[in-house]
Order: sequence, then structure tokens, then C-alpha cells
Amino acid sequence: MILAFDGSAIDGSLYADVVARAHHSADWLDDTVSVWSTYGLLVFAVLAVIGWWRARRVSPAAAVTTLAVPVVVVAAYGVDMVLKAAVRENRPCQSLQVATLDACPAHGDWSFPSNHAAIAAAAAVALFFVSRLLGAVAGVAAVAMAGSRVWVGLHYPHDVLAGVLVGGLVAWAATFVVRRHSGGLARRLASRRLGELLLAS
Repeated sequence: MILAFDGSAIDGSLYADVVARAHHSADWLDDTVSVWSTYGLLVFAVLAVIGWWRARRVSPAAAVTTLAVPVVVVAAYGVDMVLKAAVRENRPCQSLQVATLDACPAHGDWSFPSNHAAIAAAAAVALFFVSRLLGAVAGVAAVAMAGSRVWVGLHYPHDVLAGVLVGGLVAWAATFVVRRHSGGLARRLASRRLGELLLAS
């Protein structure tokens, strides 16, 4: 049996309070939060496409920064997965054995940090480099995503906070580097017949 970390001592009582509130909330609210928790990451993909479409009308360098968003998100996800494998924290629904809105994942599907929170935060930070408006919208969506993961019972609050930090920091560092070299990257892409991705026709 794989030994796993029990994170309930950190903020298990807060987690239990949130889950209890979820069970006493209106069905429409719980259903909405559950759907958002499961499918909400698609919104960040849509925002990235909107950002790319608009950036093509600004400059090739701006388009390159936008095209880097999915790459940055994947990098943040990778770092998050490495941390998950290192910490190996059991899901709160396993450690505390509470009923949750969403099905409790199997043992070995570790909880810390939250993948969803990391991906959402990474997308929000990367999009902020593209457009402050898109970044602000994505930031609100990222907070909603992080909160939803606790509400449906799949993560402790510290899981989602750590996920936001991991995703945000990785995205900030990676996008900062991409933006500094966006001009050169744009020229390389254009030389490889990918210019249509950089400029509106």
C-alpha cells in the first residue's frame, strides 16, 4: 500500500464546513458549481482563442505571446503533477470520509496541489500578458474554479491555494520570458510558413 499524506490537520475543519454548506444549499446552485468544476476549464480555452484572434490584429509579437498560453498552461500542469507525485496527499473525501457532491476519486489520485486550480491560474496569468481585460475575466473564472473544487468536495482549501500559486508563478515566469523574445519567435514562425497564425488576413 502506498503511504499517503493526510492533509486534514491543516484545514480539514474548514473543508468540512464548506462541504456541509454545499449539502444544505439549493440544488440549482450545487448543480451549477458541479458543472463549472467539471467543465469550466473550457472557458479558458475560449478566452485564449479570443486573445489570439485579437492579437493577430495588433502585431506578430502579440500573437506569439497568445500562442504561448496553452504551452504555458501545459508547463504549469507538469510542475503541478510533479508536486502531486512528491507530496502524495490523500483526497479529503478519503481521509475524512464525508459525502461529497462529486464522486470521490480512487486512492492514488492525489489531492495536493489542485490541477484545476493550477491550470486556471496559469491561463489567467498568461492571458493577462495578452490583454488586461481577458486576464481579469480569466482571473475571476480562476477564483471560481478554485472555490468550486472545494465546494464539490474534491480538494482542501490549501490544495487549491497551492495550485493557484504554482500555476500563477509558472505562468508568470514562462510568459515573461516568451514576451521578451516574442519578436524573434515571431520571425522564426513566419520563416516556417506559420505567418498566418501571426497576422490577420
